[in-house]
Amino acid sequence: MRFKISPNFLTVLIALPIVGQPVCFAQSLRKEAQKLGLLVGAAVDPARFSEPLYAEMLASQFNMAEPENAMKWQATEPARGQFNFTAGDQVVEFAEAHQMKVRGHNLLWGVFNPAWLTEGHFTPDELRSIMKNHIITVVSHYRAKVFAWDVVNEAFDRNGQLKHTLWYDRPGIGLAGQGTAYIAQAFRWAHQADPKALLFYNDYAAEGLNAKSDAIYAMVKDFKRRHVPIDGVGLQMHLMDLNQIPTSVAANIARLAALGVQVHITEMDVALPMNASGKPLHRADLSRQAKIYGEMATICAEQPGCTAFQTWGFTDKYSWIPHYTRGEKGDALLFDANYRPKPAYRAVLKAFAQAARKNPKTIERRLEIEHHSLQ
Repeated sequence: MRFKISPNFLTVLIALPIVGQPVCFAQSLRKEAQKLGLLVGAAVDPARFSEPLYAEMLASQFNMAEPENAMKWQATEPARGQFNFTAGDQVVEFAEAHQMKVRGHNLLWGVFNPAWLTEGHFTPDELRSIMKNHIITVVSHYRAKVFAWDVVNEAFDRNGQLKHTLWYDRPGIGLAGQGTAYIAQAFRWAHQADPKALLFYNDYAAEGLNAKSDAIYAMVKDFKRRHVPIDGVGLQMHLMDLNQIPTSVAANIARLAALGVQVHITEMDVALPMNASGKPLHRADLSRQAKIYGEMATICAEQPGCTAFQTWGFTDKYSWIPHYTRGEKGDALLFDANYRPKPAYRAVLKAFAQAARKNPKTIERRLEIEHHSLQ
């Protein structure tokens, strides 16, 4: 299956059926991000690639794609030792056809695992062997095709303590009580399978300075000291309340970058309260949402250690939030359900453009960091 959009589209003429007339984008997130040496991405569902507007908008606006679910354990190893890479391969093929990078998500998580794994009653030694085989098989399959991986996802709770998970101590892989040792082992196996892939730890509610981000910072510092192959930290940035926006995000990114790792904003969305008709409860919330997107995009763009800015999806049509909140919240992304750009889109575009003009040396430094990481 080939996914190829005409390169002329990238300049960009999109027919939006709800308006009835073409809307011309003289600029794009992709173009503005390139001026910054920055990756701008979206989480994607390959089942949507057959929808013309979905594929066209993705190809024109973004230079990075990450599968929402297609590379998680439940998708890639639905039965023990039986791997299925069909959906993940479609993401890679689409990206290759449109000069995009692929970010892999994820190799190890306490949820979204198949029943054979969670209900298998394995011993720690058996689970260790299963974990090693999965990581090495998946990363080897995508070697030189996936440039970065979320190796371990959401291992800490909000208090900075390790969560009780299948991998840590239920039954774990024999490293329970040894802190982040099981995480370090996962990174080592991923590096063994693809020494050139960038390896990230990814988590939510750790964007600013707090107990959780402190624990992640301490882990990264320890890993760098002991030469555990970690290259970056993913800050998810799921913002579910317009009145509770993380502070000190720039300081957190700066301290992580000072350790010699990259930071990616990996899953950003900003949910709005919705009414019973599925519309934003307050029209002014669109402006508040845009302000938040713009501020976070500026923080990333102006910090050379932040090398990617990614949203969890890009159109409200397929956002996970309405289902998760039972319709109480939604409209969290840059484009509405009809693929029309929202104020949030324009805010991110403006943030990128202003950052590019403000300090060209930031761009040079970011490119140096990215080049050094790929050596």
